[in-house]
Amino acid sequence: MKAIKLQVTTATQDYPIIIGKNIFNKLNRLLRENSISFNQCLVVLDTNIPKKITNEILNFLPKKKIIKHYFNASEINKKQKSVDRILSILLSKNFNRNDCLISIGGGITGDVSGFAASIFKRGIKWVNIPSTLLAQVDSSIGGKTGVNNMYGKNLIGTFYQPNLVLSDINFLKSLPKREIICGYGEILKHSLISDKRFFLFLDKVGSKILELKSPFIEKAIYKSCMIKKKVVESDEKETSLRKILNFGHTFAHAYEATLGYSKRLNHGEAVILGLKTATKFSQLNKILSIKEYKLIENHLIKLKLPRNINKFFKKNDLKKILLFMKKDKKNNTKKINLVLLKRIGYPIYKLQFNEKIINSFLKKELDK
Repeated sequence: MKAIKLQVTTATQDYPIIIGKNIFNKLNRLLRENSISFNQCLVVLDTNIPKKITNEILNFLPKKKIIKHYFNASEINKKQKSVDRILSILLSKNFNRNDCLISIGGGITGDVSGFAASIFKRGIKWVNIPSTLLAQVDSSIGGKTGVNNMYGKNLIGTFYQPNLVLSDINFLKSLPKREIICGYGEILKHSLISDKRFFLFLDKVGSKILELKSPFIEKAIYKSCMIKKKVVESDEKETSLRKILNFGHTFAHAYEATLGYSKRLNHGEAVILGLKTATKFSQLNKILSIKEYKLIENHLIKLKLPRNINKFFKKNDLKKILLFMKKDKKNNTKKINLVLLKRIGYPIYKLQFNEKIINSFLKKELDK
């Protein structure tokens, strides 16, 4: 597959996303072509990636002063302390704003590294090399950075666009099936909020995408990136349209937080559960037709994706789920903001619901 280049244009930064196979061996040239030069570079390496792969990538960096920092990426380590460690290295090694930070890893590594890059001397060059399907189709695009804290997920962070994103599909071969499903959740979300034809494509070849079969995986990544790129370009700071990217996420983030970011439920699985919850809520509130709801539910069944919250939660978890939903950063009143679906490809994002309505709905879902 020939590498594909997408150009993201925002008010604060223009940058390319390059998608392809075996693009690491072109890393030095790609940095030069995109005017990314430096005297020294801090490379934040996700410890979830096999060292053989990260060592190969390091060999293709410019022959400059390269400092390595290994980061044990997990939701528990997605916190201010991890950012402070990166900042301490940058400060102790006397980095300046013309130097560079490169993150190689999943979405957590990108979020933490990007946040550090955004606040170090008010902004340093940042190259994001996402290693998971989830990061390649979602978190690496759009410049959202940040960390979790005791009150919820991603409540501390910035909007900070990278200088370059490199997505090498060869990374995905080293991932367990569960991680591929994790990324598929965001691909599915993008189809539901933007393009019914894309959803029907996923419905037809979803199993081949999960098996990383060409050309289906490449098409799914490219199309998903295109959808997010267009949304981000129209609304960089999430003041209006970009809110549709949160479809299913108000539920999903609350599910993750309720379980204490346990390995029982990773982010993508929580997103899939959130999509199912949001589509069911849409249908019960007569926003989405039963026919379209069944299309989505049958897709989840066919691919054996998580879809029932009562498999993960008990009735006594309900109070905690609602507490985290109320603390969601998108809320600006006492009501809870939700992105719902009018039909596949047509989301609605200016909706607010009373806690009692959501409580009653979730209680029935947990009773099943």
